[in-house]
Amino acid sequence: MSELVKINYLKETDAEDLCCMMTSNADIFNRFFTKTLSQNKSVESSRLYIAKKAKEIERRLEFTYAIRHKDNRVIGLVILKDIHWDTGAGELAYCLDKHHQGKGIVSQSVKNISELAFEKLKLKKLKIFAHKSNIASIKVAEKTGFHWAQTVSKAYQPPNEDSLDMEIYELDYER
Repeated sequence: MSELVKINYLKETDAEDLCCMMTSNADIFNRFFTKTLSQNKSVESSRLYIAKKAKEIERRLEFTYAIRHKDNRVIGLVILKDIHWDTGAGELAYCLDKHHQGKGIVSQSVKNISELAFEKLKLKKLKIFAHKSNIASIKVAEKTGFHWAQTVSKAYQPPNEDSLDMEIYELDYER
């Protein structure tokens, strides 16, 4: 991974950084990262979000990772969610501060979290949902080895919009 970033779990002391990153990118996160944005609109709500995420990690329900700049500021998130331990499947979602986009940071982060999901958590399949208009997200999926699997009709409803068809990209663990 680039020397500019590292990935690890959110810490209680990240609340201010997380809130700032989410709210300063509300214009781009509002459409496809709505739920996370809504839970991080103040420093206090970010503290609650981080505490909730720590409990989810402890219970192996969802794994939220901070993407950090070299100065340790939170500049993005990668979330391993919708985990089905019985089938070994999970979903990845990600966001990055607009000032750091286009540098391969998310691609490298998704690659690293995918490896962790397969090697340490023993998952067998990961998927990424992306709308066809979200070219950057589709590029991340393709650069990291995910392949288009199908279009799901009316799979997601952004705020104040009709339901959108979403593209599913999948990656199978190769032993």
